[in-house]
Amino acid sequence: MDLFDYTQTNEHQPLPERMRPRNLEEFFGQKHILGEGKILRRLIENDKLTSIILQGPPSTGKTSLATIISQLTDANFIKLNGVNLTIADLRDAISRAKDDLSMYGKKTILFIDEIHAMKSNVQEALLPVVEDGTFILIGATTESVAHDIIPPLISRCRVYHFVPLEPEEHKQIIQLALTDPKKGLGGKYKLTDEALDYLVDISNGDVRNSLIALETAAYSLYDSDTIDLELIKESYESRINSITTTDFYDMTSAFCKCLRGGQSDGAMYWMARMLYSGVDPLYIARRIVVHATEDVGMANPTALQVALAAKEAVQFVGMPEARMALAQAAIFVCESPKSNSVYKAINSALDLVKSTKAYEVPKDITDGSKTYVNPINEPHGRKMEYLPPELKNVKFYKPQNSGVEAKIYSRHQGVNETNS
Repeated sequence: MDLFDYTQTNEHQPLPERMRPRNLEEFFGQKHILGEGKILRRLIENDKLTSIILQGPPSTGKTSLATIISQLTDANFIKLNGVNLTIADLRDAISRAKDDLSMYGKKTILFIDEIHAMKSNVQEALLPVVEDGTFILIGATTESVAHDIIPPLISRCRVYHFVPLEPEEHKQIIQLALTDPKKGLGGKYKLTDEALDYLVDISNGDVRNSLIALETAAYSLYDSDTIDLELIKESYESRINSITTTDFYDMTSAFCKCLRGGQSDGAMYWMARMLYSGVDPLYIARRIVVHATEDVGMANPTALQVALAAKEAVQFVGMPEARMALAQAAIFVCESPKSNSVYKAINSALDLVKSTKAYEVPKDITDGSKTYVNPINEPHGRKMEYLPPELKNVKFYKPQNSGVEAKIYSRHQGVNETNS
């Protein structure tokens, strides 16, 4: 049965498949592009969709959204997969779309999952038919659009970036799966709060995996209806190859503490342990990026560039070669001077914003201000007001005397001495 042909939920389907949203009201997450009043939502609801590419991590709703569109549109809907798509397959779809358009005035929407896997010559065959409106393209990819899709095709589509669900949204889906009488587990099981928190945390935004673990735990019960923390841990125990979830967290913690403490050898050991155990290298790359800003920051701003380059290398080159880029970035972070002034500055600003009223923007820096003086063109011009008067003595950013930031620290010290 084709993904877009089903009319009712099959009770023998896995729980993640049964819980796919049937309409936009049931769709969780991606409010930045699908919230009430957003352009993409209006285009879908009005059946006026243009060619789009949906890019984002696995299990964030790309295929689910395509399923919803297939149910809402009056257009013909064709689903293909970029992994095994050939020119012949594409020509057949184009021929059908042209016939339906010319003979019946009926448009066609072509959904290509894993569009990044298409060879460049197959992607090129899409260009004229997307441009002339033979069909509307929906592409879905977990990979980098810039690296894996040819620029002419990108220019003919609007790219929408999907992001992992917020923890609260993830919890709502799990609770719905527990209680839904038709698609879910029908309220037959209870999930403890600590088990729910752990399930959302360990799945790292992957709703599909969390629902698989939930279903596994539920169906393993025989003398109870309560799914507790230990049962969820057991259900997830084999997710990370050859290591338990506890070991996974402990090794991640050890790796992060080595990055912060400048222990390159320790970082290499724990990274090797994680890679050998099958931990997603992108997960490791994300931790390096975090510590490049949180613990190195302005003491060596290049650390963030190196960390992001390692993340790109993982996506572009893949394993096992990308292990060297990860190692280089980790060692760079370890050996860099440390400063958490950026971390403290943004947290301090957020704390103040939460605890005070919303002050007006000073007239000097409002949009279209008549009193603004460009300090680059006129370095000795009139002193500008960049903060509300009520906050004129507040200092969020306090540079530390470390690495590159030592120069900023010295300049700030000089300013303070002059003011005093």
